[in-house]
Amino acid sequence: MDLQLQGKRALVTGASRGIGRAIAEALADEGCALALCARGEETLEKVAAELRERGAQVFAQAVDVTDHEALVAFVDRSAQELGGLDIVVSNVSAGADKSPEQWQKSLDGDLIPLVRLIESSVPHLEQQGGGSIVSIGTTNAFDTVRPSSPNAYSALKAAVIHHASAQAHALARKGIRVNTVSPGPIEFPGGDWEKIREGRREVYDEVLAKIPVGRYGRAEDVAAAVAYLASPRAGFTNGVNLVVDGGIVTRVQF
Repeated sequence: MDLQLQGKRALVTGASRGIGRAIAEALADEGCALALCARGEETLEKVAAELRERGAQVFAQAVDVTDHEALVAFVDRSAQELGGLDIVVSNVSAGADKSPEQWQKSLDGDLIPLVRLIESSVPHLEQQGGGSIVSIGTTNAFDTVRPSSPNAYSALKAAVIHHASAQAHALARKGIRVNTVSPGPIEFPGGDWEKIREGRREVYDEVLAKIPVGRYGRAEDVAAAVAYLASPRAGFTNGVNLVVDGGIVTRVQF
């Protein structure tokens, strides 16, 4: 299927590794020009160079998304460098640490970056006659795969999904669609599930046994879902939380 993404201009946060990098690669392969950010400048520049070698136009800038003024400035600069924006992907997280400070970290690193991205990108998307925003959630926001204590990561990701849905309804008449992709257990080099496999094998095996398709997800699985939702092919899909989890969530999704 031609996703009709050739020539589109896409901004992706947290794009230097894992799911964010896979999203950038998928959009580049579909013909998008890219604006990428991440905290680590060296790794980000390496990813940008590799994407340029594959023929993509790439603007990359080291940005800490918890610096909300810097994030807004990055959005404006990206639109300037690419000649506009058609797609915005919010792929950031403060992680799942359970320290008392994590509530503030998750607010500043998960929810507020989405809020600021939407606020700052809407004027640019409007100039193009509309566009698509995709946020990255998690199945932990609405389903307990493995019982755990209350934590900031799950609660704030639930807020991400809720905010994306609210904005989907508010922005639809401007031609701007907003959707969420919620991954289940995704394993990639340097990611949480690789670390769990190496350090807590019993937990890794316990969760694997619950995944009906019999494997952990890959970053590319999530990236494919994002590319579709971002594309004109999904033009009648708005306010959706697309679950990419291999069937591990057991609730019926009406």
